[in-house]
Amino acid sequence: MIDLKSKLDELSDKKYKEFHSGLCPGTDNIIGVRLPILRELAKEIAKQKPIEFLNKYKCKFYEEKMIYGLVIGYMKAEVDIKLDYLKQFVPMIDNWAICDCCCSTYKFTNKNMEKVYEFLQQYISSNQEFEVRFAVIMLMDYYLTDEYIDKVFKIYNEIKLDKYYVKMAVAWGISVAFVKNEQKTREFLQNNSLDKITFNKALQKIIESNRVNKETKDEIRKMKLK
Repeated sequence: MIDLKSKLDELSDKKYKEFHSGLCPGTDNIIGVRLPILRELAKEIAKQKPIEFLNKYKCKFYEEKMIYGLVIGYMKAEVDIKLDYLKQFVPMIDNWAICDCCCSTYKFTNKNMEKVYEFLQQYISSNQEFEVRFAVIMLMDYYLTDEYIDKVFKIYNEIKLDKYYVKMAVAWGISVAFVKNEQKTREFLQNNSLDKITFNKALQKIIESNRVNKETKDEIRKMKLK
């Protein structure tokens, strides 16, 4: 099996380590390897012996966890096998970057929408910040469709975990939903049970979007809760 830690140490960039550590508060196990390199390493593992890697490798550092999650996305395997390994991986997620980068890699969701949707339900009511964020980001990445968007909004209303990275994920999801389906998202913004912080952050993210026109942004500003 690949000596991954030694390889990562060789590829470490001290300046990038300092920079990225600043983006991930509370994460003190970053080696300092850029994401495109991690993706290439994960693809290499996924082509060789991904199951052996996922079964035996013990992750300690940020980059090791990232690669572990990426391998699940890149390897060729049935969806049930991928979901089994996701059950092992999701509790390992301890920052927003690993969560969001890995979620964007799980393209197998597009061909297994209902099965993955059901899989995500176990994390919606979790008391773990990044387990909930994982579900929210997956919903944002793959389920803001005509078929699922009402279900996603219902889930947003049900999430009550008072954690920063959960609130920011929900707000981000709403802003993406606004671009994809403005009418339904407006209806949700006018009738929801979001807390004030999440609601106002969602408005802010909509206003910051380059895909929303100035007139609409002015309307959204007026909705801010005092």
